[in-house]
Amino acid sequence: MTIVPLLKDISRLILNPLIGLAFAVALLVFFWGIFQFIATETGDAKREESKKKILWGLVGMFIMFSAYGLIYLLLGMLGVDAPPSLNR
Repeated sequence: MTIVPLLKDISRLILNPLIGLAFAVALLVFFWGIFQFIATETGDAKREESKKKILWGLVGMFIMFSAYGLIYLLLGMLGVDAPPSLNR
């Protein structure tokens, strides 16, 4: 058994779902922060907390997007094709 099919399976079955789940959580945190920001009154301490949630949601989404890019960069360097759903 060669390493290329193993890397493709690890990426497709383990890494992609984990990164997708983490991206979804970051997106939920981002939207929850926006909801709290809109729902609270001006100058409230919760408004500052909601700004932090918005920021950390954006940071989390950026990190997950970067993780996808790094994984496919490394797989490309090793000669492994991207999964069919992302290979256009």
